[in-house]
Amino acid sequence: MDVGIRELRDNLSRHLADVRSGHTVTVTDHGQPVARIVPVGQPTRLEQLRAEGRVQPARQKKQPAPDPVHAEGLVSELVDDQRR
Repeated sequence: MDVGIRELRDNLSRHLADVRSGHTVTVTDHGQPVARIVPVGQPTRLEQLRAEGRVQPARQKKQPAPDPVHAEGLVSELVDDQRR
């Protein structure tokens, strides 16, 4: 079911009752979908893919980004210097 932002705001209780009964509500802004309200007990697509064994969680946590390099001059000059 698609509802606009104003309709959702004006009738939030009714739309949440629909979600509680198992329906999915797609929120639109000027006709463009911007959000989806789904029942809590319904697995997400990612959870479904994990259960099917089609995707796996990352084996390692992401490494933090390195500290930024402080330098003087234009980036193009720095790149040019690195290429020499």
